[in-house]
Amino acid sequence: MRRLWTPAWIARHVAMVVLTVGFLGLGWWQVSRAAAGNSLSWGYAVEWPIFAGFVVYVWWREVKLARRRTAEADAPSVNTDADTDPAPEATGSRPAVRRPVRVTRVPAGGGAVEDSDLAAYNRYLSWLNANPGAKPGDYPG
Repeated sequence: MRRLWTPAWIARHVAMVVLTVGFLGLGWWQVSRAAAGNSLSWGYAVEWPIFAGFVVYVWWREVKLARRRTAEADAPSVNTDADTDPAPEATGSRPAVRRPVRVTRVPAGGGAVEDSDLAAYNRYLSWLNANPGAKPGDYPG
């Protein structure tokens, strides 16, 4: 709970209160304008409280995430053996993102089919790699 009273969090709390009160005040101002005959203000009178609700929702969500991170950081480690990593289920963290599996297909004939455009492009790339300061227009091929 102490992490929610750092200077950054105090600024967030103050910003939430100021924005919420300001948005509700603007909504009340639009209600008074709409009551005076400005029919367009009815839309704004509904819109400003929705903005205030959104500010409160975002603030509440950030507080909840910060408390969850604090709880995860303060939780004792389940792993007693220092040589093995704990399973993701044991620590409560999400599983790691894995790289996709790339499948390479070999032509049915068994031999590699030479593509002349691909071979020329590969020669060009290898030349660029061998000449790092060169410009593409300097390619002799």
